[in-house]
Amino acid sequence: MNLTELQIRRALPEDRLPLYRMLELYQHDLSDLWDQDLDRHGEYGYELDQYWRDPLWHPFIALVNDRYAGFALVNPQGKLGAPDHSSHWMAQFFVLKKYRRAGLGAELARGVFQALPGPWEVGQMKGNVAAQAFWRRVITEYSGGNFTEHVLTEGWWQGLVQCFVSPGELKVLPADQIR
Repeated sequence: MNLTELQIRRALPEDRLPLYRMLELYQHDLSDLWDQDLDRHGEYGYELDQYWRDPLWHPFIALVNDRYAGFALVNPQGKLGAPDHSSHWMAQFFVLKKYRRAGLGAELARGVFQALPGPWEVGQMKGNVAAQAFWRRVITEYSGGNFTEHVLTEGWWQGLVQCFVSPGELKVLPADQIR
């Protein structure tokens, strides 16, 4: 799959409906791990409005050739982070099956990490072995292996959480400005 036309950007209000529909696909993909049921409209449902109301909540989309290919939702509600919401939590992350194993997921993750510098927490449900392998690989590559991994076995959310710090966009100074 050619990802030369990959665009990763913050989701705009007009992306809300396509993002909502991709969330339905995401929740279906996880329906064997995530105990949820369809509502009376035949939807899993997901509250997206907070991502446009609160500046600490960040919706991102990935497009390939101007077509929706995935998303990442980031908020400050980490599982291990400080109560001051100083860390970013990868709340939801999805790539359409057509684009999986083509590098889009890793590119999307790196783009989001670079867009939001600072402490990060990325979690995977305990039964989602494929996601655990993906995130370990991506975070190892992105952080140079500088991360910690925690296993949460109690509480409403259980699974693995990797913690690291993103430096954000690397800025290279011209040689004459280095002292």
